[in-house]
Amino acid sequence: MPPLLITLAAILAAYLLGSIPFALVASRAFGLADPRSYGSKNPGATNVLRSGHKGAAIFTLVGDVAKGWLAVFLASRYGPEYGLGSATVGLVALAVFFGHLYPVFLAFKGGKGVATAAGVLLAIDPWLGLATLATWLFIALVLRYSSLAALVAATAAPVYAFMLWGNNGMVVAVGIIAMALIGKHWPNLQRLMAGSEPKIGSRKG
Repeated sequence: MPPLLITLAAILAAYLLGSIPFALVASRAFGLADPRSYGSKNPGATNVLRSGHKGAAIFTLVGDVAKGWLAVFLASRYGPEYGLGSATVGLVALAVFFGHLYPVFLAFKGGKGVATAAGVLLAIDPWLGLATLATWLFIALVLRYSSLAALVAATAAPVYAFMLWGNNGMVVAVGIIAMALIGKHWPNLQRLMAGSEPKIGSRKG
């Protein structure tokens, strides 16, 4: 199979993997309401936690991280055998991430992408992923706002990537993911400024 077709197949497979809505899978498995019907209405781990079921939230978190990590890991591990380079890995990273944001299985209305982005970054470079996660955790634990933690971590990720690799094409992919994360969290930023953003662990409304 020509490298171009393999690249397109890898991108499509990554997008479909990213489209798997683990928030809905977890909610149905644990007998919970559709996470799009309460709280922020976002199909993600933080909103599932508002149901009061920590197990479902953990399941969602692990699933969303794992799909981002798996897509990039497979592209990095097996891509060179088919003549695929780092550019394909970057495209796969973007495909699985945007699959979560705009999933075909949910009429292209997905989550905010924080957990999937974390998985992607961990697969691209563990140090990059860990540094970004540490930034998220610090803000989340101190201030208790998941959205603010995501905004700060998204801003920091391209900076960390540049510090690690310099002027590298993968920095562009990380930058695109960061900008998309910030865009997805724009309503949260407005609520933060208005003082109406719910904190982590607040119950569903």
